[in-house]
Amino acid sequence: MSTDAIASPGPESDEIEHIALDEDYVLTPAFVEKVVDAADDGDGMRLRGLLEDLHPADVADLMGFLTAEHRAVVTLWLPPELLAETLPELDDGIREEVLERVPHLTLAEALQELDSDDAAAVVEDLEDDRRERVLAAMPELDRAAIESSLGYAEDSAGRLMQREVMAAPQFWSVGDTIDHVRAQGEELPELFFDIYVVDPLNRPVGGVAVSQLLRAPRAVPLTELMEPINEITVDQDQEEVAYVFEKYHLISAPVIDSAGRLVGQITVDDIVNIIQEENREDILRLAGVSDEDRGSSIPEIVRGRVPWLAINLATAVLGASVISWFGATLEQIIALAVLMPIVSAIGGNAGTQALTVTVRALATRELNSSNAVRTFWRELVVGLANGLILSPLIGIAAALWSGDWRIGAVISTAMVLNLLVAATVGVLTPLTLSRLKFDPAVSSAVFVTATTDFFGFLIFLGLATIVLL
Repeated sequence: MSTDAIASPGPESDEIEHIALDEDYVLTPAFVEKVVDAADDGDGMRLRGLLEDLHPADVADLMGFLTAEHRAVVTLWLPPELLAETLPELDDGIREEVLERVPHLTLAEALQELDSDDAAAVVEDLEDDRRERVLAAMPELDRAAIESSLGYAEDSAGRLMQREVMAAPQFWSVGDTIDHVRAQGEELPELFFDIYVVDPLNRPVGGVAVSQLLRAPRAVPLTELMEPINEITVDQDQEEVAYVFEKYHLISAPVIDSAGRLVGQITVDDIVNIIQEENREDILRLAGVSDEDRGSSIPEIVRGRVPWLAINLATAVLGASVISWFGATLEQIIALAVLMPIVSAIGGNAGTQALTVTVRALATRELNSSNAVRTFWRELVVGLANGLILSPLIGIAAALWSGDWRIGAVISTAMVLNLLVAATVGVLTPLTLSRLKFDPAVSSAVFVTATTDFFGFLIFLGLATIVLL
């Protein structure tokens, strides 16, 4: 099995791993070229030899470097077990493409190798008619687990959880539990860290870490070993679940239904993926970019970016209209046209800094109504300090360049004021959007840029008109 091969490599897998990965665990161009050559030659056995000892995450990474034609050939020669473990690791766009090329019987066989949460994530990407054929080809128990997971809302704990879980009744001892675990054989969950102690109604009342269970004498009752647990409800949002894991340093947590019954578990490997996914989404949204990956097509990328560029175009027109108000001033003092972009650019960068810090604090729940005022004043003081440090530099430079100390004074004052504006909108915009139940990562950047441009031009040209004319 590929995971074991990487964990305990033999001579052949050592050679493959050495060829495939560099010291940063990145696939080497030479290895990718070997795969491409084998695919071009239609040499399936060579492909299988190159891929079978790779970790599924590395196979998924390889798929991102290949063209659609080469991916089609590689997919045909992946062993079913490796294919199964690779599918959850693929970027969404690439996974959809790969799934189209896998026969439904092969896919049904591969999905049986996965935990229910990973299998549900793969099945979710299938077209309705193909999903029905794949599920119909699976054993009833596996099919029921996947259908149950798909019945929960997307991005909820119910969709995220795996139904495979180890539980023991309150009256069992350590010995009873160990014997039960050993008797499960192949039915054991692939990954679990805790045994959940349940009451007669199958409601969790505590948990015992496997490491603690193995150290304890057989006669000790589980109730003497169990610790309090953090329960997750099936309808909790995955972002909230990730926050609970991060805050309480959890490795796993039981998932309960509306009646409090144990229905599954969530493990830390799933949470790492969620945290990375949420961070990735926030970073992209701050830039006005949709959720793109290596498998996204050009039309998809264009559709995701054009709306935000259109909004930016409208805000740019708003900034330009301010300049038109001061046309007479610019005609008389040409130097202002050269200097005014400096004020708006510095303001935009400062606003983005405040915005990024605020959005992150909201996402990690470090910022709420209890400390919002303190955060606002802190950013305002930071903006003032930055302005007082930078404004003399640009003021002196502008005065020397233009030969007029008044121009230096105007741009210095405008920079300080616009940095205060930037700090204000950088904090208040995401706070306001969050209060209104909008995602602050999606809309804030446009408002901040528009505001700093508008007020940057207005303050600079307004002061210049008052002082110089």
